[in-house]
This record gives sequence, C-alpha cells and structure tokens, in this order.
Amino acid sequence: MTMDPLDGTAAEIAALVSRGTITARDVTRRALDRISQLDERVNAFTDVTAVRALAEADAVDARVAAGEVLPLAGVPYAVKNLCDLEGVTTRAGSKINRDNSVAGHDATVVAKLKAAGAVCLGALNMGEYAYDFTGRNAHDGDCRNPHDLGRMTGGSSSGSGAAVAAGMVALAIGSDTNGSIRVPSSFCGTFGLKPTFGRISRARSFPFTASLDHLGPFARSAADLALAFDALQGPDPLDPHQADRPVLATAGLVGAGTAGLRIAIAGGYFRGQGFDTADRAVDAVAAALGTDRIVEIPEAARARAAAFLITNVESATLHLSRIRSRPGDFDPETRDRFIAGTMVPAGWYVAAQRFRSWYRAAVNRLFEEVDVVLAPATPFPALGLDETTMTVNGKPVLARQNIGIFTQPISFAGLPVASVPIWLAGERMPIGVQVIAAPWREDVALRVAAALEAAGVAKAPIAMVEE
Repeated sequence: MTMDPLDGTAAEIAALVSRGTITARDVTRRALDRISQLDERVNAFTDVTAVRALAEADAVDARVAAGEVLPLAGVPYAVKNLCDLEGVTTRAGSKINRDNSVAGHDATVVAKLKAAGAVCLGALNMGEYAYDFTGRNAHDGDCRNPHDLGRMTGGSSSGSGAAVAAGMVALAIGSDTNGSIRVPSSFCGTFGLKPTFGRISRARSFPFTASLDHLGPFARSAADLALAFDALQGPDPLDPHQADRPVLATAGLVGAGTAGLRIAIAGGYFRGQGFDTADRAVDAVAAALGTDRIVEIPEAARARAAAFLITNVESATLHLSRIRSRPGDFDPETRDRFIAGTMVPAGWYVAAQRFRSWYRAAVNRLFEEVDVVLAPATPFPALGLDETTMTVNGKPVLARQNIGIFTQPISFAGLPVASVPIWLAGERMPIGVQVIAAPWREDVALRVAAALEAAGVAKAPIAMVEE
C-alpha cells in the first residue's frame, strides 16, 4: 500500500512536491479531506480556508514548475487564531472579537511561510485571549486530544497541537507566553519550538502579554521544526519589538549530533513537583544523552510568581475596556483573572520587572557552564477534560493552575526551548521534556531534539483518532 504523503514529515512532503511526484494541489485536497473527516471530533479548527488553500497550492505548483526552490513546497499548515489571516476575523478565542472586521493582511509569520511554499489551511482553536492552559473554550468548544478524545490538548495553542498530532497539517503556528507551545506539545505528543524572546516577528498577531509573548512552530519531527523556524526568521519593519539578530540557519544542523555539548538536568524546583512520569521522562532523555549532571536554575519559584503577576497586569490593562463594556461576553474564569489583574498595585509590577532583569542575567550566567538544560514540560500527561485536582506527593493540588509550573520560569527568561515528546513504556499518553538552550541558540536545542528522535527516545506518531 502506498503511504499517504500527509503521513510523512513536512520535509518529505516538500521533497515530493519539488520533484513533481505529487502536486501541491493534491496534497492540499488530501489535507482538506482529512480535516473534514476528523475535525468534527477533534475541534482543532475555527476556520478552514479551502478556497485560499487551493489557490496557494496552485501558485506553489506554478513556482515549482518555473524552477523555484521552495523549502516548504506544498506543506499544509494552519495558524492559531490570534495570527491574522486575510479575509478571516482574528477572534483570539473570544466571543467579543467576533464583531471585528476580517483581517486585511496576513500576519508576518503567515507571509513568511507562504514565501517558503507552505499552504495555509485555516485558523485554529485556542484558549480565550490565550489565557488558558487546558484547551477548553466556552465560545468555540473544547479542543480534544487526538490520542484520547476525553483528555485535554493543553493550551492555549490547543488547536495547533491537536491539528499536528492528528495529521491534519504537517506544521502549525502557536504562541507561547507562559508555556502555550510547550504544554500542548507535551499533552498532544508533538515537537514544539519556543524561540528566544524577540526572535520571530509578532506583527499582526493579537497580543496577550506583550513583554512575554512568543510565536513558534509545532511539527512531528525536529527537522521540520528547523525548516519552519528558518522560514519564520528575518527582520520585519512591522514589529518594532523584534530583536535585531542575524538569521540562524538550523535546517542543516539538526543531524549534527550532540558531541561536545555540555548537557545538564534541572534539579531542585524542577524535580518532584509532578507525577513520577515527568521525572522519568527527563531521566530517559538524560540517559540517552549520557548525562547525570544536575544544575539549579536560581529562584525559579519566584520567577514563576513574577511571571503570573506580569501576565495578570499586562493582560488586564489590554482588556480593561472590554471588561467594562462587555463583562458578560467573557468566559467567567478568564474575566475574573483579568479583573484580578486590575487590582495589582503598580509597585508590584515594577518590582516583578526589576526581578526579571536580575533573573535573566542569573540564568544566562548558568549557560556559561552548560549548553543545554533538561526539564519537564508539564507535571503530568494530559488530564481528563473535567479533571480539576490531582494528587502529587500525597497532596491534592489544583490541576489547571499548575499545568505551567515548569514552563513559566523558562519563558520568563526568554530562553529558546524545543519540547520533545516522550512515550514511556506502560504509559498511554505522551509527556514532553524541555530542551533549553542559551539565548539565540535554537540550533543547539534543535540538535539535541533531533538526536533524541534519531535514537528513538522522542517520537511524534500521528494519533489514531477514535471513531
């Protein structure tokens, strides 16, 4: 039986289209058919842009026929519905934004993927205004985990993780403020990349917390993450907050192995705060990489607290007029978080940002001694949709509030992270491990992720969605 090209990686799809073995239009039609078959159960998409996708595919086929080299030729992808898609309303998971006009232009990340030959199939479900770690949405419906429809996808980039895990697209774009790429990657069993803060343009994307927001890709292989990351890079005059950094070509580096890299395990705060599954996943990765070195990330607990405070204040300020004028149109849980943020004293916010400067410098000094730090991505595998508490170390803990316990201290420092999916023996669901590198060294994180994939330790199989 001939394998469906959609079951291959983005690199494999692009190679087939570039050689003329299959057309981008055929790949796109197959992807649209798969979405039609699966998404009623998964609920990953809010908008399927079929007409646009077929037009883009035809343009890719013409470019290939003209001899143009396209690294993502014909690769189907979709974007979290906080990135503008021309002709689609960017509702950011909310009810209120549905009243907005359709976007007049694509987000920069969309334009860059289009330039590389990728084909956009639509917009993806997400937590309301990105303030969510679960994948539940009161307005668009819950996004469900393709590996077990009774479980969470994680959030807030819920549709991004689910669409890739289900094989509906080969790549997806999500956002990560406190963990919203790494959490769905962990729960859904995909690879995910949170680049260094400021690396990728955020132009024409709806903000959550401006001083913490990142955009980045999901994929089913480390090599695909590198292809997407390379396509997404480059200066953008539309984003004044983007860092002035040279493009870091990573696609040719992912097979370089880990020789010479100093790899350590995050101890202290990052051990024993979740199920033993989380620690065992890190230990399996460490064993495969031949390391038992332990390092301490200083003041991680305080960093998480400061991240919470900054998130609350900035997001509440952004949404203050909506809270005043349309309080009943929010999910009550989201609205209450925003209201709490309006009550935080200004001095606390200033102190949190000052601490952040100290913390970033302290963590960066750690990377003078090591090149990579390993940590759990989530404290447990995907929860049931209705689970609200978990027992950890014999004590009940609020589950949703603690999903980001390991991701928040890392994004608070703006570090690049590749989340790798680990399937432990005897476990029904995957769990992610963070491969954390020094600022601007996404290439190092991707090298380690690829080495783990090559060793069979990390893998992202397409989910068999239940009938």
